[in-house]
Amino acid sequence: MRKTKMRVIFMGTPDFAVGTLNALVEADHEVLAVVTQPDKPRGRGKNLCCTPVKEEALRHGLAVCQPKKVRDPEFIETLRQLKPEAIVVVAFGQIIPKEILEMAPYGCLNVHASLLPKYRGAAPIQWAVIDGEKESGVTIMRMDEGLDTGDMISRSVVSLDPKETGGSLFDKLSQVGAKLLVETLEQVKNGQAVYERQPEQSPTAYASMIDKKMGNIDWTMPAVKIERLIRGLSPWPSAYTFLEGKTLKIWAARVVQEETTARPGEIFHTDKRGIYVAAGEGVLCLDEVQLEGKRRMAAADFLRGCKIEKGTRLTMNKE
Repeated sequence: MRKTKMRVIFMGTPDFAVGTLNALVEADHEVLAVVTQPDKPRGRGKNLCCTPVKEEALRHGLAVCQPKKVRDPEFIETLRQLKPEAIVVVAFGQIIPKEILEMAPYGCLNVHASLLPKYRGAAPIQWAVIDGEKESGVTIMRMDEGLDTGDMISRSVVSLDPKETGGSLFDKLSQVGAKLLVETLEQVKNGQAVYERQPEQSPTAYASMIDKKMGNIDWTMPAVKIERLIRGLSPWPSAYTFLEGKTLKIWAARVVQEETTARPGEIFHTDKRGIYVAAGEGVLCLDEVQLEGKRRMAAADFLRGCKIEKGTRLTMNKE
């Protein structure tokens, strides 16, 4: 059976959006333009770097727009002249104005990386891991002027692995979202889509933006929560602590059944299996670490080059 093709404008910026753009192209939809954030200076040389979505769009030979503000009337008129049937939005990074939301007959369809209404907001992937969720997923919704409050069209559930990281879940949901979006466009075009109003749950988990300071480990927290924080913030921005004044990133850890009278943050034992640290409740064994200026390595390798005395404390600042 011949699949339905649509005239689509794509709006997205980070790696997470690349899979959906590729899926649209592979499904032979007519991508009229790709809208992404402006190039930004990065690295020591502060060279301008384009977004992952721009890189992929250029690879496909697609037209690219990079407005500083999507609310600009001239830009809105430029989009209107393209006469899109639908606008697909995936982690774009700017608030979409009403004029764009209502521009296309089938509206703006958003690929959101959570099972709405849970985890509305900027960082649903990381928070699902940090909060210890057993499952997450993707919701395709028709956007309105609220924050992730539009009518849901389709959902796909994904189970979280016990050792799931923010990075591994990111990859899973990117693939799931790309496939689900293409399937949903087909339903929308053929009149088979069912639009479901989001239930008004109070309260509902909100996925606030992640920043680097979140990774600073508070050792008075329970070990299970610290372990989830480490996984949720891997690979970015990463969880860290301070060892004798130097930043120590922690890439992998596990909760172990050990009894100790050590204070939170105190290293009370080391062996070939890892570095044992007391938490506010329970014990965390550090499996993979990275000391400031060094490479990432297994804790056993780290200990061969860095002797840690029993009683050494990990802290939240450079003491």
